[in-house]
Amino acid sequence: MKEKEAEQLCLQCCQVVEEVARFIRGELGKVRNEQIEVKSLNSLVSYVDKTAEEKLVAAFQRLLPDSTFLTEEETIAPEKGEYQWIIDPLDGTTNFLHQLPCFAVSVALRHFDQTILGVVYEVNQQECFYAWQGGGAFCNGKPISVSGRSKLEDALVATGFPYRDFSRMDKYFIVLQQFMKNSRGLRRFGAAAVDLAYVACGRFDAFFEYGLSPWDVAAGAFLVEEAGGYVGDFKGNRNYLFGEEMIAANPGISAELHKMISQVFS
Repeated sequence: MKEKEAEQLCLQCCQVVEEVARFIRGELGKVRNEQIEVKSLNSLVSYVDKTAEEKLVAAFQRLLPDSTFLTEEETIAPEKGEYQWIIDPLDGTTNFLHQLPCFAVSVALRHFDQTILGVVYEVNQQECFYAWQGGGAFCNGKPISVSGRSKLEDALVATGFPYRDFSRMDKYFIVLQQFMKNSRGLRRFGAAAVDLAYVACGRFDAFFEYGLSPWDVAAGAFLVEEAGGYVGDFKGNRNYLFGEEMIAANPGISAELHKMISQVFS
């Protein structure tokens, strides 16, 4: 796909995502307890997630016929083809159900094994973060970039607490202590897609977490890279999409950040 075609498709994708975000916003506070399902430990879903996903899938099938999907709620069977959409219809479901203002729609498109566009729409702030391959990254039409801070002591770091995989929790808490002592502070918003979008626009300087799924990070990681940032796994490799762990940061602190995390988790 040529860059101009990717740009056009990305902007069309933004329109679709914005419409779905409007639906989600309209359902805020309306979900009853009996309409909430527990998929697994601390993993909740409601008709809002499923309906949002169905709307996204239907629209993208029209935009790109014969494309395949990998979605969190599996309203369509997972399949890998030349073009594959990776979708989280509502990242931060627990926040949404508790009416806490941090949740988003996250959509990425892969061509074979390479991401070519990503959109993260933070529903409450009505901020659309988007990027297409080679085009840079944007928020609501304005170019964005990662921060320029070069010292970890000046960095604001985002993370996500372990909520279902506690196998590495002790090591995670060691890393947290190090960041508490050696950074400007830590934040945990509860939506990885938003954390990554905020790294891409320089609000956060770095993000790390383990226990992640592809739909949590596919779009946001792409935003960070197109905004000039670094993305990798704890070992310093590129297996962050399916490896369930991620470091994202501006280039100025990425090496120091990676050293701190890898020494503990190795």
